[in-house]
Amino acid sequence: MNKTEKLALMRETGVIAIMRAKSSDQLIAAADAIRAGGVRVIEVTMTTPGALDVIGKATQRYGDDVLFGAGSVLDVETARAAILAGAGFIVAPTLSVAVIELCNRYGVPVMPGIFTPTEALTAWEAGADMVKLFPASFGGPELIKAILAPLPQLEIVPVGGVDLDTAADFIGKGAAALGVGSSLVSQGLLDKGDAAELTRRAAAFIAEVRRGRAR
Repeated sequence: MNKTEKLALMRETGVIAIMRAKSSDQLIAAADAIRAGGVRVIEVTMTTPGALDVIGKATQRYGDDVLFGAGSVLDVETARAAILAGAGFIVAPTLSVAVIELCNRYGVPVMPGIFTPTEALTAWEAGADMVKLFPASFGGPELIKAILAPLPQLEIVPVGGVDLDTAADFIGKGAAALGVGSSLVSQGLLDKGDAAELTRRAAAFIAEVRRGRAR
């Protein structure tokens, strides 16, 4: 997929699963399960042991069917290493203009972390494709609505505080997609290998995104 196609998939799916798996086998098993539920975009955090190896193996396995990216990227060195390993997009918890510039150089979607309108506009002007509102639990869906009022050109993805009770509200207030962590893929479910529950949760989040967009 090229950059435009990757961004289209992120918008269409509406859910970015954030995974912190212990191994590539565990992550791939979970990816199979949530793919069955309709989630086709997965962020592998760089806090995952052997994250680059995990991303490389997952990308080879799924090709264009599932888009894998790297999360918790703090600097340009990590961003470049993740891209070379096969990461299809880059997510950061903070705003680094240098990381945005590097991703643009390689034609890879980049989503820096922001919390204020000033940070959001700085990220946009530096070339960010989307911005990660983090932690979204502070401010909630209304914060997205408030930021978009003067800055409607932004595509905001809330992370932190997104669960099945809040998902439709975040989408309804203007979120382009949702970053969902343990409320979708918890370590407990990974350790148990509960594929059925992972699939059920994935489908439930996809349904909530559709409900939010129908408002």
